[in-house]
Amino acid sequence: MHHDPGETRRMKKMILLFDIGNTNVKIGMANSAGVTTSYVLPTDQHQTSDSIGLRLLDVLRHAGLAPDDVTACVGSSVVPSLDPIIRDACERYCSKPLRLAARDIPVPLENRYTHPEQVGADRLVAAFAARRLFPDPRSLVSVDYGTATTFDCVEGDAYLGGLICPGVKSSAGALASRTAKLPRISLEISEDLPVVGRSTSTSLNHGFIFGFAAMTEGICQRLTGVLEGPMQVVATGGFAQSIARVATCFDHVRPDLLLEGLRLLYMESGIRD
Repeated sequence: MHHDPGETRRMKKMILLFDIGNTNVKIGMANSAGVTTSYVLPTDQHQTSDSIGLRLLDVLRHAGLAPDDVTACVGSSVVPSLDPIIRDACERYCSKPLRLAARDIPVPLENRYTHPEQVGADRLVAAFAARRLFPDPRSLVSVDYGTATTFDCVEGDAYLGGLICPGVKSSAGALASRTAKLPRISLEISEDLPVVGRSTSTSLNHGFIFGFAAMTEGICQRLTGVLEGPMQVVATGGFAQSIARVATCFDHVRPDLLLEGLRLLYMESGIRD
């Protein structure tokens, strides 16, 4: 069978996706079919464009890609100070501009926030992704377990706003910083029902996982009285799978929801570098 080396190169063409958050920067790689892999780096506002660019080259190398394989760089950011640094890194190391939602690529949802510019780009992109991936229900709630736990509500093609609650890891950190004897907790459990903890670490792990599951169930139950039905709920973010294992309110679990939203946003935008 004849093998065309040019075809192999075309198959490797990738969109680089950046989810620039307060705790982590998630770098994803996607093709026209979907997100293929992702890497999580800690957010460090003391980095330079070169330190980020060199890390980017490491990530590409690990994924078996070269800078020439990158067709576009697309991101969402809630850390404005990092934006110009990552822009410079993309330009210098991948020869591509970084296009940020919603500044460079509009998010095609009607934004009903009182001050639309105050919505975090990550929340808008996750809401957009939920609507594109699950077009049937009248209303959608995207629950993102990140630095904060956010509930973002979509009705039809309108982003209504949402609720911002404490985050899993930041709550654990706040508790630990004020309590000398508390052990570090893993936030991983294997049981389906809460265990009455006979050690501090078991008490904490079960308290956090079942506490956040119950909070999510309670808020989603109350939202059914606020949003037009039928309503579906999507879980995303770092702790989505741990909490979705014991919570009863999720219709979908998509840890990659934001990266998938960035990919879809770019594909729909028609912008090609």
